Amino acid sequence: MIPASPLLPNPTGSLLIPAQPSGVNLQQKLPKFSLIIPTYNESQNIAEIVGILTKILDRQIPTDYELIVVDDDSPDRTWELASKLIPDYPQLRVIRRETERGLSTAVIRGWQAAQGEVLGVIDADLQHPPEIILQLWGEIEKGAELAVASRNVEGGGVSEWSIVRRFLSRGAQMLGLAILPEVIGRLTDPMSGFFMVRRSAIASKLLSPVGYKILIEVAARGQIRWIAETGYVFRERVAGASKVTWKQYIEYLQHLITLRFSLWPVTRFLRFGIVGFSGVFVDLGVFYLLRTVLEIGLTRSAIFSSEIAIINNFLWNDLWTFGDVSSKQIGNRKRLRRFLKFNLVCLAGVILNVLIVNILFNIVHLNEYLAKLIAIAMITFLNFWLNSKLSWRVTDTEKE
Repeated sequence: MIPASPLLPNPTGSLLIPAQPSGVNLQQKLPKFSLIIPTYNESQNIAEIVGILTKILDRQIPTDYELIVVDDDSPDRTWELASKLIPDYPQLRVIRRETERGLSTAVIRGWQAAQGEVLGVIDADLQHPPEIILQLWGEIEKGAELAVASRNVEGGGVSEWSIVRRFLSRGAQMLGLAILPEVIGRLTDPMSGFFMVRRSAIASKLLSPVGYKILIEVAARGQIRWIAETGYVFRERVAGASKVTWKQYIEYLQHLITLRFSLWPVTRFLRFGIVGFSGVFVDLGVFYLLRTVLEIGLTRSAIFSSEIAIINNFLWNDLWTFGDVSSKQIGNRKRLRRFLKFNLVCLAGVILNVLIVNILFNIVHLNEYLAKLIAIAMITFLNFWLNSKLSWRVTDTEKE
């Protein structure tokens, strides 16, 4: 298994994981598992981490794995030291990156060169306990698409972190929940750099990581139904210097925002907004009629006008905004079910609408029509998100 050259060529081009290993004979037996060890100035740790991992994996899946060190042209020549280990460790491969930098892209380049059907990553600094590899592998064998080593589940923790560092870690997770709840909500430790993922879950997905953590990118863009987590205690670095700086926290925030916009269905939301805008005229027209012509009270007028607008919006959304989904859910019974869900979601919005209108009109003393417009704007985002998850679920079409 030792390559002709001690160093593997560094993959280039887009950050896309191939469905099948590239540049290999399909007749040859390929390893099941490829573990990436991204490095930068880890000359003091590289021999130890390779030796420990080899000993562990030889017991569990001998000759059925590969270790790939991806080094960012370290000044301490980590890549050279790693390549000298290859004769003693036949499963070891080494990539030296001379033009690219960054932990996340190093991991992806390693995955692009990997041959395994399961892809993993572990830090080289021994802060991730290598023995947890076996527990993660066990979760993959049970059927998980993604197995994550977490500091925030039973059996997990941090060793000697300061209060400030603990606060920053938890704060980062809470920020992630606020910006990207559908992804971060599935992970107890979204900033973990120690995990395994099935190649099939991220194959042909164009990854665009920002910063030094890639788990969020994998969880957001991959086709992942089952996430398993295993607790581990984060260890303090024994040799070398920590690379965590404020820049990493800023990049983490940038990554969250980038993912939020890339995952948001902009075209569908614009259609939803246009339909909602048409509903504004219906809502305000009926509201004007009830308040001015029929002289009905503010609260009842707001409720009745909102319900008429809901019916208008449902018909247009079902036909246009979510037409690709509703066309696969044929029949009046299914349409009625969609309407009931839509109505339920929007009625919750009506309650908020009424509360906001009353607060703005009776307490803030805004004009009643301006109060109504502000209330409508505030619940539009909530209505879209909930309806896309409940009323027009893509997964419902898959069950037909």
